[in-house]
Amino acid sequence: MNEKSGAALRATIIIDPEGIIVSKLVNPLEVGRNIYEILRLLQGIQYGRETGQGIPANWIPGHSGISRDPKLIGRI
Repeated sequence: MNEKSGAALRATIIIDPEGIIVSKLVNPLEVGRNIYEILRLLQGIQYGRETGQGIPANWIPGHSGISRDPKLIGRI
């Protein structure tokens, strides 16, 4: 809660089945949440766990991920 304005902050917390927090997003008062981005984030987390791949910026479901091998950094 923003004590000065009395307004509640909007937050999204994603917890995996093991009870581990995997994502915390807190939006500023001026910005609303985006359900499509939250859904993309969930899909990316699931895709990464299923494939072992990383999820690049602007990834969308149906696209491939990227290798997490540190030896490949700057080579692809």
